[in-house]
Formats: sequence, structure tokens, C-alpha cells
Amino acid sequence: MKLSFVGLLLLGSSALVFASDAPDASKRVGGGCDGCKLMLEGMPQTLASQTIIMPVDGGEPLEVEGVIFQEDGKTPAPSVILYVYHTDAKGFYSPAPGQTVARRHGGLRGWMQTDANGRYKFRTIRPAPYPNRHLPAHIHAVVKEPGKNEYYIDDFLFDDDPLLTREKRTQDARGGSGIVQATRNANGVWIARRDLVLGRNIPHYH
Repeated sequence: MKLSFVGLLLLGSSALVFASDAPDASKRVGGGCDGCKLMLEGMPQTLASQTIIMPVDGGEPLEVEGVIFQEDGKTPAPSVILYVYHTDAKGFYSPAPGQTVARRHGGLRGWMQTDANGRYKFRTIRPAPYPNRHLPAHIHAVVKEPGKNEYYIDDFLFDDDPLLTREKRTQDARGGSGIVQATRNANGVWIARRDLVLGRNIPHYH
């Protein structure tokens, strides 16, 4: 199914201040994170808990939502930024016009900031796996919480992906398991949910 998205959901916004959150380099949460800083290029000045990532060449529509919790796994975590990016319907990170350093992330990328109840939601397309390779389709994700540097969590993976072998199902569970169950609704939209837990399996979190 092909789909063109229009508009951008902004259900409330808040200012982003990164400079005051920068920690000492020797205490980097999450350890090394190649490319995490690229989340800053093109990031809107205000963010909402929901966003739409608009594809250029269509694809199968996908909606992902969830709640980000504090370390206890029960208390919602507000004001946490979640950045996601992924391949297009052909398996490429096709850049958007004007992208420079972040071209390697492609044009299908989006930012959310959790609401008072820790909720986030994004609408995009289901990514395709890399051509001529055996890696499952995935959505990269980076978290930036107040007072800590940005760090990556496990990719969003799809339980029904034939490329998701038993071996590849074994991730580090950074932020919790990234494997989601995607089901198609009556409108042909894939629906998935993933709840995240801050600090779970994240090196140097404290």
C-alpha cells in the first residue's frame, strides 16, 4: 500500500536546552555512540509528543506508540526526547534536501518529547531492510533525557520479519526489548507499541 502523509502533529510543545544538560565527557551515559550527535541537525526548536515522518516515495504506513518510564519501570518520564530514523521503502537512507552532516541518517527521521504521562507516538512507513544484506528491517533510536547526554537504545525490530533470526533476536535490551509486534488494522496501517525504561541495560547510567 502506498501512502503520502501531510501535516505535522504538534500536540503541545516545549523548549529544548541542550547546553545546560551536557555532562562531563568522562561520565558519558551509554558509552560510545557514533552518530548520536547527528540528532541535533534539523531538530525543531519545539517538540511534541507526537510526530509524522513524511516519506517521499510512499510505503506501508506504520504507527508506533508507547510510554517511557523512569528506572522503576512504573513511573512515567516526562520531557524525554526520542529521536528515530530509518531506511525508506527501498532500504536506503535517502537524504532530504538540505541535509549535510546528517545525510547518513537519511530523510526519514523524527523527534518527539514525552508528555506529562511519558507518552510518545510517531507515524511513518515500515522500513525496508538493506538491499542484498541479511539484516532485519529496523528503526534506530536515540534518547536524550534531562540532565544526561544522548545515548542509543536497541533498534525497533519487527517480530514478523523473516530476517529476524533467533540469533539476531538477541540484543542488549538497552531501554528494554526493541522487538515489537506489528499488526495491520482495517485501514492497512501497521500498529506497534514499545514501552521504554530509562537506564535499563545502559552503561554508565549513574
